[in-house]
Amino acid sequence: MTLGSPDDVRSREDLAAFVRDLRQDLRSPDQRWENGTLDSFLDALAAWIEDSHGRYRRFGEELPADGDWTFFARALDAATVYE
Repeated sequence: MTLGSPDDVRSREDLAAFVRDLRQDLRSPDQRWENGTLDSFLDALAAWIEDSHGRYRRFGEELPADGDWTFFARALDAATVYE
């Protein structure tokens, strides 16, 4: 799996590949991350999870009540740029 959309994650295996691709993207010379340290990444991850209802509302979707693999992939992806 190459770094694609979090919406492509459908399984635990997809999620693991997505996380590995995020790590590879972080190490790339042309990386797109605003939160390149673990501290800022985790802070952004927590903030995005708290505010994620806005992302779902903006796209006319329901926030999954119990979460799902796609939700977590979206959270990880959003944490790379979320402030």
